[in-house]
Amino acid sequence: MEQIIVRVPASTSNLGPGFDCLGVALRIYNTVRVARSRSSQHFHPRIVSEAANRFFNQTHRRAFSFSCSIGEQIPRSRGLGSSATVRLGILLALNRLSGNPLDRLKIFQLCAQLEGHPDNAAPVMFGGFTVVHSSATVSVVRGKRDACPTIQRFVVSPRLYFVLLVPDLEIQTSRARNVLPSKISHAAAVENCANACALTAAFVSQDYEKLRGVFADHLHEPFRAKLIPFLPDVGAAAEKAGALGAFLSGSGSTIAAMTLRSANEVGQAMLRTTGTIPARIIITHADNHGARFIRSPITNH
Repeated sequence: MEQIIVRVPASTSNLGPGFDCLGVALRIYNTVRVARSRSSQHFHPRIVSEAANRFFNQTHRRAFSFSCSIGEQIPRSRGLGSSATVRLGILLALNRLSGNPLDRLKIFQLCAQLEGHPDNAAPVMFGGFTVVHSSATVSVVRGKRDACPTIQRFVVSPRLYFVLLVPDLEIQTSRARNVLPSKISHAAAVENCANACALTAAFVSQDYEKLRGVFADHLHEPFRAKLIPFLPDVGAAAEKAGALGAFLSGSGSTIAAMTLRSANEVGQAMLRTTGTIPARIIITHADNHGARFIRSPITNH
């Protein structure tokens, strides 16, 4: 029985001002195991069956029965790309079991369509710091068949620490999107653009000190703070403890800080500001590889 095992990293997206365009893969992993099965009595979670249906429809390959299991290290519904890891793991495994009819770019497109946005799908597939071109973002989200995303990927130095405050508070992406306004002011849009450009330049040059002061956002964080009231205090505490800056990871509830030093101190400072909401700290680095097969297909007789 053929079995494919895919290790897929977590991701943090938006990075403050880079809404739906910027993301970084992180060294926290979910492991997706998929095997062909002779039995048709497999009842998969919706997230798995939707990915499988999208794959077989796209490739026009005959669907086959399979079993799957997911080893989870990434907290669910915390803005760390957990759903993207499952979808991508299923797509990659089925692609390998089907003889690799799709290349990695096409698999990324399918994952982004399933997610509804590409900012998690890009880093979990390709690793590192990723930028997805905005017009391509619209095409992918709308599911256009001719969408050809422009993705730029850059290696992230291990000098940079990611300090994650993970509250005991689930935030569904759909709920977090529903609180966003349909319009923002011209001045707010200009500042977001400037900050996203400066943030990208700092990552490309690996001059991470230039990240100070560029995480401010006007597109989503002020509105999602209604769901996570301690967000401003956590960010301020992280910066006071020496972090380069902090931001809401994806749609939350995780709050991420970046720092070049004193990661433990930054984490403890963040932890002291959540009030009565239990939380934990994860300190990690960027993953520069993206999704990887960690075992070759095997056959059991």
